[in-house]
Amino acid sequence: MEKITFVIPSRNNLEFLQLAYKSIRNLKTKHEVLVLNDASTDGTQEWINSLGDDDLIVYHNPGPERIGIVGMFDKGIEMARTDIIMAFHADMVAAPNLDKHILKHLKRGTVVSATRVEPPLHPDGPEKMLMNFGIEVEDFDINKFNNWVSNDYQPKHGTLVTEGIFAPWCIYKDDFLAVGGHDELFAPQSKEDSDLFNRFVLNGYKVLQTWEGLVYHFTSRGSRFNKHAGGAAGQNSNEWLQTTTKNGREFIRKWGHFIKHDPLMKPIIPPKYDIGFIVKKCNSNLLEALEPWCNTIYIKDDMQVLTTHYLDKEQPNTSFNLNERIKPFDNKKNNEILVTIDGNKFTQQDFEHIQQLPEILKDSGEIGSFELGNLHIDIIQINTYEKKLIKI
Repeated sequence: MEKITFVIPSRNNLEFLQLAYKSIRNLKTKHEVLVLNDASTDGTQEWINSLGDDDLIVYHNPGPERIGIVGMFDKGIEMARTDIIMAFHADMVAAPNLDKHILKHLKRGTVVSATRVEPPLHPDGPEKMLMNFGIEVEDFDINKFNNWVSNDYQPKHGTLVTEGIFAPWCIYKDDFLAVGGHDELFAPQSKEDSDLFNRFVLNGYKVLQTWEGLVYHFTSRGSRFNKHAGGAAGQNSNEWLQTTTKNGREFIRKWGHFIKHDPLMKPIIPPKYDIGFIVKKCNSNLLEALEPWCNTIYIKDDMQVLTTHYLDKEQPNTSFNLNERIKPFDNKKNNEILVTIDGNKFTQQDFEHIQQLPEILKDSGEIGSFELGNLHIDIIQINTYEKKLIKI
């Protein structure tokens, strides 16, 4: 069997990491494990040093500041010594024959995800199995889980392969590097995976899920439910709340829409257009709501007061230069699509139209003008730019 490098970033997840490591070592092939210790203070590095495993590759960020999943995953994949890498989370447990079931579907230009078995901390979904084998490590019986996988497990669907992508995912290292890896825009973590998956699909890769290869996933222990970051099982940490809010807005700025996928987690990627908003009777709340959804926003009233307040608040939260995105009304408008908005008439339905605008424009597809609720839309050109976002 070909060898895989399991790439595992970990920050203060020692008890989960030990279980992940053991489960990978229980596979019949001795694959390489690459642990990226991101400023852990829970004894992770001491445990790693005690292992004496020649097939364990280690990168240690001594801290005190963490690097995050974005930088750590990419560092690990560059260090990998095999042609095949698997993005694996520290809070995952490999089921028997995971590697065999992944590799039989893996080809160049294909990404293969395992099926997650999770305790009921998140709602069930068609892409995973909800089974409670323990919410914490001390509750988990690996033998009970492995026995269920081998003897009782039945896939949800009438096929053993569906289309979709999520962690853990496996790919040829060269295919990962071909798109430039993760985008540092989303450092340290949150939404970086959805951005990467969009780019895989746009680059022509097939995204497959095997319903035979399983992992048990304790869920979200890296940051969201990490007790060292102020979270707990089912309880969001303030760290995660801050990064997911910030990076949600960054995702919209980059792609022109929020994350979209079908029920089985295959990315849906609307076109990316060059859109400018012309806003009359703007206010601070409207500016905050609208700015991420366009390339440029032109403000007619109280430009200096509004932008000074907004820049002070928002510029620290984004890598985009907001001075280039927010312009006075009398600037020349070079955007290919212009949307005129009257703040006094703007409704929730208008905002929903803004959020769906790429799909609406795709269906329209004609140069000209039209009204959409209280929005006036001028289409000067109808070029799309999503494929320019593939390579970092």
